[in-house]
Amino acid sequence: MTNSETITDSALDIEKIRKDFPILQTKVYGKPLIYLDNAATTQKPQAVLESLHHYYTQYNSNVHRGVHFLSQQATEAYEVARKKIAGYINARHEHEIIFTKGTTNSINLVAASFGKKFLKSGDEVLISAMEHHSNIVPWQLICEEKGATLKVIPVNELGELQMDAIDALLTDRVKIIAVTYVSNSLGTVNPVHEIIQKAHAVNIPVLIDAAQAVQHIPIDIQELDADFLAFSGHKIYGPTGVGILYGKEKWLNEMPPYEGGGDMIKNVTFAKTTYNELPFKFEAGTPDISGGIALGAAIDYVQQTGIAAIQQAEEEVVAYAYDRLSAIPSLRFIGDARHRSGAISFLIGNIHPYDLGEILDKQSIAVRTGHHCTQPVMDFFKIPGTVRASFAFYNTKSEVDELIKGIEKAKRMLA
Repeated sequence: MTNSETITDSALDIEKIRKDFPILQTKVYGKPLIYLDNAATTQKPQAVLESLHHYYTQYNSNVHRGVHFLSQQATEAYEVARKKIAGYINARHEHEIIFTKGTTNSINLVAASFGKKFLKSGDEVLISAMEHHSNIVPWQLICEEKGATLKVIPVNELGELQMDAIDALLTDRVKIIAVTYVSNSLGTVNPVHEIIQKAHAVNIPVLIDAAQAVQHIPIDIQELDADFLAFSGHKIYGPTGVGILYGKEKWLNEMPPYEGGGDMIKNVTFAKTTYNELPFKFEAGTPDISGGIALGAAIDYVQQTGIAAIQQAEEEVVAYAYDRLSAIPSLRFIGDARHRSGAISFLIGNIHPYDLGEILDKQSIAVRTGHHCTQPVMDFFKIPGTVRASFAFYNTKSEVDELIKGIEKAKRMLA
């Protein structure tokens, strides 16, 4: 979505959809909850909650190693969820889908395992200046261990990547690029297709952090051609504690295991251990079985609703919010990219974001304040943090109107 774009009315019945999410019927301080913190975590539809309850009340058992009835039921449901996720992003193979604890865990897995195999002293890893800390620190750790250097694609004042700087950074020392699809703090949609094409032209693999994209934007991983893609279940209406790493088969086969024990082994002796085939090679220990199954239920819900329809509904409400916020005197957007999705960050005059967030909270409006785990972004803009309103397809224009009223009230109180 561009900031000047006109969005036609969504075909979705948003009020009907809202009834699928029990928490949206909650009242806070006696007023209906207005939840605008979806970039932190999304709320869960009844189908996901029922999936968790059904697992624990009907077939709770460990997976993959049991011959009894409950274990076979649990295993089948867990592996069906993997198949659903592979289908959702159009992965070529189901075994390219690795269950993890979330995006952070997925990126740490790649940084540690890929780095152990392919990084050496003098090599470089390339990230962008708008990364979440989870796509900075793991690479710093492996670079320190291997004597490699972390390089950064700069951003401009609009909160967009300086794409003209990339070519000079793509030297033969770069062994991998890791970049976010959508900035969690700015809402910027990065030109990941172009980045991947440039990288592949010089045989550099690319990891995409899709934590803020997979719930907003249709992703066809074969068309995108990313080598790795990471996302979290709780960002796409699933439970916390479960996530996904997609990796191309050729890379996953070459990378050593990240953790040892449980399903990742094929045979163990004191002399030598041989490792299991994909995807189990990277799934040590008992997984979050209920979380994986419930993530499958969340994917079902998204697909039944239609990701294209979800994208349209969200773009409509984000465009409306941007226009309404633009009319507030003294409001300053932090990041004003031409293409954005999901989130809008802003400041009001000299009001500290925490103060504004607290006043909005007392009006039952949930926003996020702070640096959003992107301290380098805040340093670039020379600010301590922002107020971030982030949207899902169940948000409405009337909720945006209440946000505007809340901001105006805060301005009067803090003037």
